[in-house]
Amino acid sequence: MTWTTRRSTRVAALAVAAGFAVALVPGTATAAPDTPAEAAAAVAAAAQQVEALGEQVNDAQLAADTQLATAAQADALADAADAAVARLAPRVHAIVTTGYMGGTPSGLEAMLTSTSAEDLVTRLATLEQLTRSTNATVGELTAAQAEAAAARSAADEAAATATAALTAVQAQQAELETQLAGYEADFARLTATAQATVFRTVVGPAVSEDATAAAAEAAPAAAPTEAAAIAVQTALAQVGKPYVVGAAGPDGFDCSGLTQYAYAAAGVSLPHSSRTQSGMGPAVSRGDLQPGDLVFFYSPVSHVGMYIGNGQMVHASVSGRPVAVTSVDKPGYAGARRPTA
Repeated sequence: MTWTTRRSTRVAALAVAAGFAVALVPGTATAAPDTPAEAAAAVAAAAQQVEALGEQVNDAQLAADTQLATAAQADALADAADAAVARLAPRVHAIVTTGYMGGTPSGLEAMLTSTSAEDLVTRLATLEQLTRSTNATVGELTAAQAEAAAARSAADEAAATATAALTAVQAQQAELETQLAGYEADFARLTATAQATVFRTVVGPAVSEDATAAAAEAAPAAAPTEAAAIAVQTALAQVGKPYVVGAAGPDGFDCSGLTQYAYAAAGVSLPHSSRTQSGMGPAVSRGDLQPGDLVFFYSPVSHVGMYIGNGQMVHASVSGRPVAVTSVDKPGYAGARRPTA
């Protein structure tokens, strides 16, 4: 049996260069396992690594989206500053041209050409007003030019950062595809019994259809809010749809894509990232879980499911396994949050 070597150093370097930290799961290049149990354990570990990397790609995409938004905002500010310069430049040009062609009168000239004291006062006041206006307009243009130059520089820097972030995402996606292909190849080599072991480890203990139906029926009434009830019903409606890395519906899901999709139906916005979702809403103890609560796994967090009651959760777990309801007693439990509280 050939076991796939997985690499992550290049991707981590690119991510750091783009300006955001990504803690990739260490590689799993090991000797071939000696027993079916060891093989199942190795593939289960690979499955968790693939999911973790998939969620890291989601995190990187969120960071890239933020950088793109920042770049767009900086570009808009630069455009506004350029427009201000464009408005002021003709005024200064007119002042310069008028002064050069007509000759703005000096104080001495005003004194020599005035016909009376009142005329002199009027001329001097007009001269002072013209000087103040000219100086103000020129100063305004100078400040606008400086602001425009700074804004354009910031916009160019933000655009470069956004480009680097997108490049890092693309690199991580390529790495993810490589690791996913390796996992699927390794999984296919397992016996049916070993494959079942992998799913039990990664997905969680199965529950009976009757227990699932009972929990699903009771969940809306037991949910702490109407939004949570809608989210649970929406998530349960996706059972049987395929796990797809990076997908957030409607035809396929990864773990955080499912919870994002379900809560979006209830008007609650969640990011497409299990790690980020794990910081939203108040923490909930294991004994106080209610339908709609988000349950998280591993450290750092790289998986999320939605609690539906009676010790069960609905989640998208791993390639080859569709969205399913399982026991919440899955290895790696790391806590829960209530996003609607």
